[in-house]
Amino acid sequence: MSQHGVGPRAVTRSVAFLTAGVLAVPALAGCGSEDPAGKPLAAPDIQPAGRDKIADGGTLRWAVDSVPDTLNTFQSDADATTTRVAQAVLPSMFRMNADGRPERNPAYLESAKVVETEPKQVVLYKLNQQAVWSDGREISAADFAAQWRALSGKDTAYWTARNAGYDRIQKIERGDNALEVRVTFGRPYADWRSLFSPLYPKDVMGTPDSFNDGARKKLKVTAGPFTVKKVDREDDEITLARNPRWWGEPAKLSEIVLRTVPRDKRAAELAAGTLDVAEIDPSAARRITVAARPRGSSSPLMGPGADRSAADALRSWAVANGTDEDAADEETVARKKQHKAAVKHARQQQALRGFEVRKSLEPAYTQLALNGAEGPLADERVRRAVARALDRKELAEAVLKPLGLPATPVGSHLALSGQAHYADNSGALGGQDTKEAQALLADAGWVRGGPVKEQKKKEGEKAAGAEGEKAGASKEEPDDEGTYAVGEDNEDNKAHGRQDPADHLAQDGKQHKQPAQGGAPGAYAPEGTAAPANREAAPLAKNGKVLTLRFVLPSGPGSQTLRTVADRISRMLERVGIGTDISKVSDESYFKDHIASGQYDLALYSWPATAFPATDARPVYAKPVPAADGSLNVEQNYTRVGTDQVDQLFDEAVSTLDEGESRSLIRKADSRIWAAAGSIPLFQRPQLIAARKNVVNTGAFGFGTPVYEDMGFLKKGAKPASGPSAKGSAAR
Repeated sequence: MSQHGVGPRAVTRSVAFLTAGVLAVPALAGCGSEDPAGKPLAAPDIQPAGRDKIADGGTLRWAVDSVPDTLNTFQSDADATTTRVAQAVLPSMFRMNADGRPERNPAYLESAKVVETEPKQVVLYKLNQQAVWSDGREISAADFAAQWRALSGKDTAYWTARNAGYDRIQKIERGDNALEVRVTFGRPYADWRSLFSPLYPKDVMGTPDSFNDGARKKLKVTAGPFTVKKVDREDDEITLARNPRWWGEPAKLSEIVLRTVPRDKRAAELAAGTLDVAEIDPSAARRITVAARPRGSSSPLMGPGADRSAADALRSWAVANGTDEDAADEETVARKKQHKAAVKHARQQQALRGFEVRKSLEPAYTQLALNGAEGPLADERVRRAVARALDRKELAEAVLKPLGLPATPVGSHLALSGQAHYADNSGALGGQDTKEAQALLADAGWVRGGPVKEQKKKEGEKAAGAEGEKAGASKEEPDDEGTYAVGEDNEDNKAHGRQDPADHLAQDGKQHKQPAQGGAPGAYAPEGTAAPANREAAPLAKNGKVLTLRFVLPSGPGSQTLRTVADRISRMLERVGIGTDISKVSDESYFKDHIASGQYDLALYSWPATAFPATDARPVYAKPVPAADGSLNVEQNYTRVGTDQVDQLFDEAVSTLDEGESRSLIRKADSRIWAAAGSIPLFQRPQLIAARKNVVNTGAFGFGTPVYEDMGFLKKGAKPASGPSAKGSAAR
């Protein structure tokens, strides 16, 4: 996902009935002999090295977004740092390999398999006989049973965020010996490998009080290569220490310190020597890449004053040495301030030479969400027209090509290339086709140049089915609240010397010239002569209203890529006659007040990939249903678009133990999700990690689960293995 996570699950808006379920769907990819899942588009980039080349000891300082409110991953306020801590200190029966597929974790499991299917599904786990909790107690069936009871959903005293899968378990018991755990399911469950990862000790899961509060601020008992040594909320740090009771290969690092550092401050912290590893944005990656180039090589100017021309510098010198003393003093102060900033920047660049950028593709994709609850997008034809107007390849290239990453559009809502359930099902909707988009809009009753009623907008009035931030915004010119319109008069920008917002991104995609506007009657010919007005440039209208969609975006410094992609999308939509009102809102309110509550028409946000889409993706695409209080329960389906057929396919996929059949059902569900056009997958998110050059087995992990015990610093004189490696993500 983007830095904007999923928000609350309950909203109170109505949803339109859809007919996407009856659309003709082309033959699924995968019916032939070739595996449609393919390979991951990018390999992990972790600077692999053998353990014999890694120094013993040392502290790895790793930037995170926050110290989490809870260390319990099964609570609603768990975040990415919660997951990172759990990976390092708790058991996982299965972990993800470099292809994004689950693999048995041999540190905890000798084996795990379905041993019975009739009359009930039974899974037998055989535990590693050396696996113990940090208090010396063996990991056993009692821990499995305590976690099942806590997450089954039967006891509402447990404040759980999810119970999928655990609610299908009928009983858990010891097998033939203390190392065996038998799990019997009341209903068949295809995604049984998703369970007990992570596994918490019975001390945490045993009672509602211990579950709700016992693991929020600390984890006394763990069973991984590291333990939680300290959670320091004053300094915003979590310290993980080497676990002396760990039975596997001992951790190379003595400690890992997870430090909260805002993303726009990370380059400075890296340069200051207070971090060793940090996820960074493209601008910081560019700084590090430039810093690493050989001295004297040709590099673009960066830092304070880099955008000043020779004429600017000459003017500054002239003012500083001119006869106007006040202006001279002011300019002299400004020049000294800029010089000081330039010196600081140069020092930082020198320090950044000790780092490198490791890059891959994150196991998450960015999508365009279309709110189908009401307004124009409640009409399936309009949603499909939006989708057919998009050049997804251009959007992917605009984001990924400048970073040197594969720019292939995502072809599935439910998996990513390389994962078992992946297949490119975008053909169910079709690719970019301006004429087809225009035909769909015409069929929906939207015509160019139709009569438009003058409507006085009031502050807070809904725009095209979603509440607008500010009415009467000028065309493509941001107002005081960050709202501007696209699609009515784009020449206004050029006439006033304003830059095309799409120019913020590297100019690697197609550049679209705006159509010429018609002139006023009599402007260039005798009065009474008809003007050469271009009807094709007129906005689409229906029932006296112009087709304009409210495009809501986050305004924070880490969201520039989303905003630039949105500008390009707006121009693509404009070519088929769809206007957009772009509203920039605070990061804090983006999900809670806009996406989750349905206050948008179009939005960009990301979903993480999962190896278990039948379980994890169902709430994202389930058809919203009325709740007992009359509100609409959308779960995580923030587009409010769903069908009974998609729900049925998910239910069938999660209930069959035939893995091939389950994959086929998931791919069918994805085809129908494409056809409904509630969300349009665009591109896999870039994963950019700055790492000190001597840090190994750490970086851009891609799909894979990190192997924390193998992370460390190279010994002096040692060299890492050549080329990328999946060692950091594959079960050993």
